Amino acid sequence: MLRYLFLAITIFLLPAAVSSDTSTVPTVIPLKILEHTLYTEIAHTPTARAQGLMYHSQLDENSGMLFVFPKTNIYGMWMLNTSIPLSVAFLDEKGVILNVADMTPHSVTPHYSAKPAKYALEMNLGWFAKKDIKTGIQVRGLEQAPEAE
Repeated sequence: MLRYLFLAITIFLLPAAVSSDTSTVPTVIPLKILEHTLYTEIAHTPTARAQGLMYHSQLDENSGMLFVFPKTNIYGMWMLNTSIPLSVAFLDEKGVILNVADMTPHSVTPHYSAKPAKYALEMNLGWFAKKDIKTGIQVRGLEQAPEAE
């Protein structure tokens, strides 16, 4: 009888355990800049923003990470424990690029938004320059991103 009770409890709790495991799967959304489509992992929680792309060994050519901040402010990004050379674009609340900075792996030197930003978009080093994406160009698709926690 005890064995059946244990089995019933296990079956009852299994769906909760499985569904909670999916929370670790990163959210990825497509964004558009000019004619370019990119696929961005979303960092919208304090933990995800703190970790960023740390410990990643590579990024696909059109993949990156979008940081969603809780409010518009001056933000800084650094490269602690990040091995991939990256470029970061800071965006205002409408997705307009404020400035782009190139960042060196493992550097703790912060790179700041030129004006108050709502988002930061990290891509492989030189991605924005190679695509001729500059200050003033709008990133489309940000409405798909979850709100910052």
